[in-house]
Amino acid sequence: MGGIGRLNGYLWRYWRRYLLGALCLLGTATLVMWIPWWIREAVRIIEHGGRVEDVTFYAGIIVVAAVAQGVIRTYSRALIFNAGRDIEYDLRNDLFAHLERLPVSYYQAQRTGDLMSRVINDISAVRVLLGPGILNLVNAPLYYLYALILMISMDLRMTLAALLPYPLLMWAIRYFRGRILKSSLQVQQQMSELSSHVQENLSGMHVVKAYTREENQERRFADLNDEYQARSLELAKLRGMIGPFMQGISGLTVMIVIWYGGIRVMRGDLLIADIVAFIAYLNILAWPTAAFGWMLSLVERGRAAMERLEEIFKIEPTIASPPAPVPLRGAEHRIEFRDVWFAYEPKANGQPILREINFTLPRGQTLAIVGRTGAGKTTLAQLLPRLYDVTAGEIRIGGADIRRLSLSELRGMLGYVPQDPFLFSASLRRNLAFGLAEVTEEKIQRVVRLARLDRDLEIFPQGLDTIVGERGVTLSGGQRQRATLARALLLDPPILVLDDCLSSVDAQTEDEILKGLRSILKEKTCLIISHRLSAIKDADQILVVDEGRIAERGNHQELLLNDGIYAELFRQQQLTEELEQI
Repeated sequence: MGGIGRLNGYLWRYWRRYLLGALCLLGTATLVMWIPWWIREAVRIIEHGGRVEDVTFYAGIIVVAAVAQGVIRTYSRALIFNAGRDIEYDLRNDLFAHLERLPVSYYQAQRTGDLMSRVINDISAVRVLLGPGILNLVNAPLYYLYALILMISMDLRMTLAALLPYPLLMWAIRYFRGRILKSSLQVQQQMSELSSHVQENLSGMHVVKAYTREENQERRFADLNDEYQARSLELAKLRGMIGPFMQGISGLTVMIVIWYGGIRVMRGDLLIADIVAFIAYLNILAWPTAAFGWMLSLVERGRAAMERLEEIFKIEPTIASPPAPVPLRGAEHRIEFRDVWFAYEPKANGQPILREINFTLPRGQTLAIVGRTGAGKTTLAQLLPRLYDVTAGEIRIGGADIRRLSLSELRGMLGYVPQDPFLFSASLRRNLAFGLAEVTEEKIQRVVRLARLDRDLEIFPQGLDTIVGERGVTLSGGQRQRATLARALLLDPPILVLDDCLSSVDAQTEDEILKGLRSILKEKTCLIISHRLSAIKDADQILVVDEGRIAERGNHQELLLNDGIYAELFRQQQLTEELEQI
């Protein structure tokens, strides 16, 4: 479905309001267009020395018509403008819901600032198209149709003379349309560049300051701002040229009517009342004529915005629930990796990150994964909640391929704690309770103690109600990691995936946390990734991943006796710890 096709779907939802609004516009146009006719009749009565009562009668009709059209005009705008705002509301909700369904890989290739610009600025441009844009698209043809019928009924030759400049109008519409569309796209794209630069700098301000790159980033922003200003001025120039051009055409028509009509009045084959009516009609048409350029700009800008939004809508979620999900069998949560391969770009023949991964993790046991940096440990953990899908092979939980499970059910039974913790700009309490409709204070206090956050609460200004700032900026790295661990524990999932989630915590605190978790882990299936081997030595199984493959497997003692990669890593860590104590 193209951008315009999708837009038609939204318009159809509110067709009754648009139809009623169009009928109100028809009523407004009818009253507005009869006012010059009644003025014509009143002037005729004055020209022929008629009665005061007759002139008063037409004056009264004109007043009533003017008031009535004002009321109806207001109602028509309320109907159409509010319909446009409702579509804006629906469109923004639908776009956000679509973004929520897109896989993690999509966001790794996109800039947050660009997406923000589309969600806010582009949707607002579409709303203007569906409000003022549609109103004028309906209003202008109605005015022209009514005016032409009434003008022709008065005098055909005068009407044709008044319309002589209008071929210029058609040429102007054709000339400016493509240029405005192209310029609007460029402005919106440059706004995305500007938004991305601001978002990246605000998110990475600590890096900018640490490397003293403030002036460099200011110059980069100034360059982007200059480009945005240049493109905006180019668009403004195009829009500014259309208005005077259209007004010039309106003025030219009035001049023709006065010149040609005046000659005919002097010849005696046309009345002054007809000239007055013609000028009144041309004055009424002056706004629709002048607004053609503005309306054209709205339409093209809205089209350009919808094209940019459609670029997002047409991206199909590559990871989704199957049409007929398989239910899990009872409380069975055994995890199996069967000949799993994974590459980030399999269609582009990307280098596999994981190769021939095979293991079974029975329910209630703990499996630890260790290895050197870049071995593929985190990638392996991300496959379990289907943040990515396997390239080959399959992952099973309870005997069912996870790709056949409902995505919400799969992720609902997993407590995934990533190495890079993320907290929302809210209170610590709200961050811990994220994903839960209701939670008791007792449960919150329990996970706070398990994650060893209770001691930190004493120094927080408002305890659990302390606002942690964007991405948890007011907390230390260790505090953020322990907060995300507490968040996962509060969900009380049957499966825990801990991806080096205590790497920023000191060894003593990590040991205290792991000791406190032992009673909990006995009831759960747990997969732990850790760079500290001392933290996983009590695991039921340990896998050593090297260059994407399982190089060794066994328990702590077995792997030390093998004298392989695990033993080497263990000796290196022991040596490091001894040197730190010196």
